[in-house]
Amino acid sequence: MVTLNLDKIFKPKSVAIIGASDEEGTVGYALLKNFIEHGFEGKVYLVNIRKPEVLGLKAYQSVDQIPEPVDLAVIATPAKTVPDVVEQCGKASVKGIIIISAGFKEVGPEGKALEDKIQEIKQKYGLRIIGPNCLGIIRPSIRLNATFISKTPKPGNIAFISQSGALGSAILDWAIHENIGFSNFVSVGSMIDVDFGDLIDYFGTDPKTRSVLMYIEGLTDSRKFMSAARHFARTKPIIVVKAGKYSESAKAAASHTGSLTGEDMVYDAAFKRAGIVRVDEISDLFNCAEALGIQPMPKGPNLAIITNAGGPGVMATDALIAKEGKLAKLSQKTMETIDSILPHYWSKGNPIDILGDAKAERYKAVVEACLNDENVDGILIIYTPQAVAEPVEIAKAIVELYKNRDYHNKTILTSFMGHGAVEEANRIFTENSIPTYSTPEQAIKTYIYMHQYKRNLELIYETPEELPVDVAPPKRPIMAILRNAAIENRELLTEAESKTLLEYYNFPVAKVCVAATADEAVAFASQIGYPVVLKILSPQIAHKTDAGGVVLDINTDAEVRQAFEQIIRNAKKYDPKASILGVTVQPMIKKRGYEVIIGAKTDSLFGPVILFGMGGVEVELFKDFSLGLPPLNQTLVRRMMEETKVYELLKGYRNVPPANIKLLEEIIVRFSQLLIDFPQLKEVDINPLFIDQKEAYAIDARIVVDNKRVFEKFEPHQHLVISPYPKKYETLWKLRDGRTVLLRPIKPEDEPLWLEMFQNFSEESIRYRFFQIIKDTPHEVRVRYCNIDYDREIAIVPELNENGQRKILGVVRVSLEPDRKSGEIAFIIADPWQGLGLGTKMVDYVIEICKDMGVETIYAIMLPDNYRAISLMKKMGFNVRDLDDSTVKATLNLKEEQFKSQGQTQLKHEEQKETEAMDT
Repeated sequence: MVTLNLDKIFKPKSVAIIGASDEEGTVGYALLKNFIEHGFEGKVYLVNIRKPEVLGLKAYQSVDQIPEPVDLAVIATPAKTVPDVVEQCGKASVKGIIIISAGFKEVGPEGKALEDKIQEIKQKYGLRIIGPNCLGIIRPSIRLNATFISKTPKPGNIAFISQSGALGSAILDWAIHENIGFSNFVSVGSMIDVDFGDLIDYFGTDPKTRSVLMYIEGLTDSRKFMSAARHFARTKPIIVVKAGKYSESAKAAASHTGSLTGEDMVYDAAFKRAGIVRVDEISDLFNCAEALGIQPMPKGPNLAIITNAGGPGVMATDALIAKEGKLAKLSQKTMETIDSILPHYWSKGNPIDILGDAKAERYKAVVEACLNDENVDGILIIYTPQAVAEPVEIAKAIVELYKNRDYHNKTILTSFMGHGAVEEANRIFTENSIPTYSTPEQAIKTYIYMHQYKRNLELIYETPEELPVDVAPPKRPIMAILRNAAIENRELLTEAESKTLLEYYNFPVAKVCVAATADEAVAFASQIGYPVVLKILSPQIAHKTDAGGVVLDINTDAEVRQAFEQIIRNAKKYDPKASILGVTVQPMIKKRGYEVIIGAKTDSLFGPVILFGMGGVEVELFKDFSLGLPPLNQTLVRRMMEETKVYELLKGYRNVPPANIKLLEEIIVRFSQLLIDFPQLKEVDINPLFIDQKEAYAIDARIVVDNKRVFEKFEPHQHLVISPYPKKYETLWKLRDGRTVLLRPIKPEDEPLWLEMFQNFSEESIRYRFFQIIKDTPHEVRVRYCNIDYDREIAIVPELNENGQRKILGVVRVSLEPDRKSGEIAFIIADPWQGLGLGTKMVDYVIEICKDMGVETIYAIMLPDNYRAISLMKKMGFNVRDLDDSTVKATLNLKEEQFKSQGQTQLKHEEQKETEAMDT
């Protein structure tokens, strides 16, 4: 349902307070007082089962007695009465409900049963519900305070969503004291219906909201959340405080990945992927929102610190380095300029100590020098009260410089420390859109959060390279391996099974031979060639090294026999109940290179999570790794690598040549595809994966299977929170001239092809598609068209491949509404390829895709002189009508289409049966 009927909650014309009371100290009393005192602009009706009047106002016994339509019902009655009240609301066509009442699933099974009943009623009537067990909502712009908190903040552009009522109340109080305004305040409570994903979608299109701030304890629908956040993070900052950061959540696991990957780390990876900024404290939410709203995002982590006192400069530097920022390396020209401004005994570096006697002109000159330095991404200006320095004059000088010169591509933050004398200076900064902070550490944190937001957006905007990865390896042999393990009641695949499975996805694996006896081990070792490695083969022993089950660098037949006996003896001692199948024999790789780990685990909320980091037996000791969510492409894989220390090693260290990074990227993308295709994989370790300049080998592999899932039927990709490339929508089609094109969904890697296609559009084609003449498209726009969320959008391109030269000939796109029930269709064919039947075929094909996706209605908005497109729409069965003088709307009801299609199929079937009967 997503945003359906949410206007009834956030823009109600009429509200019913159910449980309104004149007894002070009750929630019903506080709610009513808020509506009276804050002057809600709509109509307010009271419902009280016992009293005809409350505080001198007429009260009704039930909501269905109210003589006029009600948009929003605010319920504050005992929990046991709430299902009946919700039923009454449904019958009275009240579409928006806020349940303030507590006493539901948080109190146990009886409360959970009440929630289940409310869910049934909600589905029956199509209701939208916030709560239960919540504070309610506030929308200051229409004077709506549907909470039991007496104060209302001023109107602003921040939407704040809290999962904790108590914390939400405290934040409201603090925000009012700090004069912070809100577009909306929402306490979500138990999220029986409306959740974080719904609210991101709603506030993402709310013109009064410029940023969305959230306090999150946990999510209910992670896929909806990720889709909404990824969609709007590009245009509105989404900033989050997530509670439970240091909770012990990694349970006993059969893999290194399972042990390393805690719940909170997965949230971190998800937030990054969605373009969300995660901050540590509540004050950081508002600091970050303010700075992103009024300052340009920093292009990088390189900060210049200008201070009139050494101590604060050192403190700021410590905070910057601790948060993984960088001190900007000042250019030679900047150093010379500052040398000419400051006394000869200045600090000669960054942080720039301009000394305690610095006045406004010195501040201004040094700031200007740093603004002109290309090595500087942002500037923090620190002031401490000194006898000769006047903070107001300094503030005016900085503001003048900032306003009069074109420096709006660099971030400027200030920290004028102290009170009294600096308060006027801080007011000047605030009025002129320069954020100011009471301590340098606060300013540093804000800068780093701004940089993280920029980095997270780059994940969305960066175009990945096309990698030669097969997205359709054979599935049946792998399922046979998984079924065999499940039938034998084994969760842990053997090393040989694990490597066989990986080979189907073209993983480079070290050759493995299984030896049940010492004689077989010797024979295999001689066949492979010395030196070799022997490892225990047992379904019950996951960590072979811990069991003494690995012997390296074996060079003779005698050593093989000795190692075999030793391994078997150690394994039996380690786990007497373990089933010992023998040992594996594989080559000993002695090349100079690097060891990494590639792993995965299935998170209960976010599905499969991929791990990359430093490999080897010390993996859990060094804990150098990063996480990502599939599907991964080359850009996302490279970012994962960059977040680890081992990545610096992989680029070459001392006399060891660099690793083949491109090959490693391909391997991890293949690994991502494996997890997309097989939800049955519970945990995976490829550790170590050896890689050097030329090649890679999976030395060891461990796969844990979720046996419950092996025999379950899964909808494709339901285990993922991000929809992968929908390969099922690929099909071949012939143009009228006989050439064959591949109709397929668009991909992020298509940006260069999209640009080439755009350059083949005539001005008329561009005007018909975009309603204006566009001469050029910047990278950010091209990425928006190519890097799409397949849950929200489908774009089909015809790809022509001639002599190895690939071209995109056009695009048909359907952008879905958040509820996925309706969407807008638009299409364009590059001028050289018009007249070949592509437009008709592509529109027809995307209509069938929309039916497959469950879309009920599609519509197109067109210019009235776009006669060919209008004619095509009519031919396809669209209902065409004028919206106004400048646009035409064409609408197609796909449910009717399907009904007609099903009816025709049924009719043909009945006719066939009649014919057969007559023949008989």
